Formats: sequence, structure tokens, C-alpha cells
Amino acid sequence: ASRESWSLREGDLSKVRKRLERKSLIIERVKGSEILFGIAPCSMALSQSRRDLFRLFLKQSSGSQRLVMSQFVLQAMAQGVPVHHVERRELDALCKGRVHQGVCLEASPLHFKRLEEAEKPDVGDEEGPNRQLIWLVLEHIQDPMNLGALLRSAYFLGVDRVVTSQRNSCPLTPTVSKASSGAMEVLDVYGTDDLQSFLKAKTAEGWEVVGTVSKPEDVENIPIISCSEFRWTKPVIIVIGSEGDGLSLETQLLCHRMLTIPPGRALHPGIESLNVSVASGILLHSICSQKLRHSD
Repeated sequence: ASRESWSLREGDLSKVRKRLERKSLIIERVKGSEILFGIAPCSMALSQSRRDLFRLFLKQSSGSQRLVMSQFVLQAMAQGVPVHHVERRELDALCKGRVHQGVCLEASPLHFKRLEEAEKPDVGDEEGPNRQLIWLVLEHIQDPMNLGALLRSAYFLGVDRVVTSQRNSCPLTPTVSKASSGAMEVLDVYGTDDLQSFLKAKTAEGWEVVGTVSKPEDVENIPIISCSEFRWTKPVIIVIGSEGDGLSLETQLLCHRMLTIPPGRALHPGIESLNVSVASGILLHSICSQKLRHSD
């Protein structure tokens, strides 16, 4: 009987321990805040001051990660952000099991900027008739991994502005920031509820609006050329459509030309297109590599 009661007490203790462990994972969040996760997004968010920053959570670490964590502590101290050293399971709970690399940051969300602000030149922008401008316009991109990859490519390749439709589109979430490797923290993204009016206005200003298509047979009455044949002679807008349906018909009809990526082999049925972020990277590189290099 005593063995049985000991076994029960041991079982009860185990339950209490697990209950206490679960309680330790509950961290009271600032109302309206979100949890950024991953080294690049958290580091860039700390350095840019575009968000309100509340708390930095770091995994108790040793060895090779100690230097990285020390740098985070210095960054947070410079911004006056409290630092909490926690166990891995607490970080896992904070970001719901995503890959956090030992770092989470509680911060206010980022939102799309108003389209009117996109017309203001950036500090340090070269102004003049010879400056080549390229804007990337996204219509109904819904996958956060794709949106993040698109922002990373746009930032890396030198796109001047990114504009997205607000309806039926992915918001600027921590997952997008992680997929962008932190590019979302430095690159403004502008939103509009009326993409067609925006494209008409830019056309009236003399911009060329260029759409993208994976299957040329899906397009009627709009010239289609290979991305390698495109020549960048005026300010240009590249319009990318959704993962499943591509560009809407209304948006297609506002494009002066459509770009396509020629495949390198005869394609097997069912593998006839590229992922939207991969295709966009190829198209942007094809165009951005033509950017003029001005001599001082």
C-alpha cells in the first residue's frame, strides 16, 4: 500500500511540475504588440527604430552564439529595450514553434504606408531626367513566405518602391519579416485599395507599366516579350500577380507589355511555371542589371 501511495504522490508531483512549467511560458504581452523572431528581423528592427520596441528575449546561450547574443544586448541597451534571458521552450512558445534562432523581440506591428507618401523622394535620391526608376507592384500576394522573398529580392536588386494591393493580400507579419531576412524592416511597403487608378495615373505621368505572365496563351491583345528582350528606357512599373491566378484581367488591360521567362527545356505537363518570388527575382534582375551607372 505504501508503494502505491508513493507512486501516486510521485505522479501528483509530476503533474504539478508540468503545470508550473506551462505557467512559466505565459508572458504578458503589451496590447497590440507582436513577436518578431529570428536574428536578422530582430537585429534590423532594433537598428531602424521604425517600430515601438518593448522587450527583447534571448536564449540562454554559450559557445559560438554568445557573441551574437552579446551584440543583441548592446543593441537593446542603446535603444533602452529591456532584455530577458529565457529558456528555449519559452522562445518556442512566444513565436509558436517557428525558427527563432534564439531571439524574439516584442514590438508594435508595421503597416503599409499611404501611397501618397511614395511620391516623396528618399533622402539622398538622385533627381534628374536621366535617373532610372523601377517600382514593383504586387496584386493579391497572399503567402507570407512569397511576400518576404519578394521584398528581399526587391531590396537587394535596387527597386525604388514596392506597392501592394491591400485587399486580399498578406499583411506585414513577423513571418514576412523572417522570410525577407529583415528586408521588411528597412524597405517601405506602400498600400492602395485602388491599384487600377494608381496604374492609370502613373501611365499618364509617362511611366511604362509592364505585367508578367507564365503562360502566354492566357493573354490577349497585349504584346508579350521575353524578359531578356526588354529594354529599360523610361520609368517602369513591374506588376506581379497572385500565386494562383496571376494578374487580374482589369490589371492586365492596363499593361503596355507583358514579360515572360523562357524555359530552358521542354517542360513536363504540370511543371510549367516558377514560384512567384523566384520568377520575380529573375525578372527584376533582368531589368535592374540595365541600370545606368552615372559617373560623378
